[in-house]
Amino acid sequence: MRQARNIALISATLLPFFATLPAYAAASNDPDWPCIQRKVPEISVGQVWNGPQIPETASDWGNDPKIDDLVSEIAARRNPLDAAQKQITEFAAGLPKDQANDKLFQVFQGVFDTLSRERQQVMTGISRYAMRQRDMAEDLRKEAALVDAMRAKPDADPEELDRQDERLKWETRIFDERVQSLTYVCEVPTIIEQRLYGLAKTISQSLVKP
Repeated sequence: MRQARNIALISATLLPFFATLPAYAAASNDPDWPCIQRKVPEISVGQVWNGPQIPETASDWGNDPKIDDLVSEIAARRNPLDAAQKQITEFAAGLPKDQANDKLFQVFQGVFDTLSRERQQVMTGISRYAMRQRDMAEDLRKEAALVDAMRAKPDADPEELDRQDERLKWETRIFDERVQSLTYVCEVPTIIEQRLYGLAKTISQSLVKP
């Protein structure tokens, strides 16, 4: 009975994780991608920006301390989106009209560069997390097999069996919690994209119209 419970426990924990991977990997062409959200390695300016063409000079945004500070503040996800959008409109309102668009282009480029880099880092972390889950799952299978083999021996030490059994249950619980955490982490790239789009929209609306 105890052996059957071990097998059932491991199966119930591992199967949901691995059953989803083939479908997600096929959708993203990445065998290490564990999320239901399709993997898009990079986003382009055109996906989030519907304003005028961004000039090449916008890439110098880091040379302006005020813009650099503003980008850091509005890109930070701890800063509510509506508050960040208000910071953009206030910044735009304080700019001379002949400089406003160039400065706002730089703000957009800074936000795009910053959030794109953050998004890429998160996605790389997700892939590493999933690979670690695969390794943990394989370790759990091996440990379960060892515990079951010990239990099948007539001269097995009951106390040692109990210790190994409890250890297996504990590690299985940790694995299961990591699976649940991964579900939430998988949403982060989309959250970053939504923030980038919202900030880009406000910046575009703040441009001085010809």
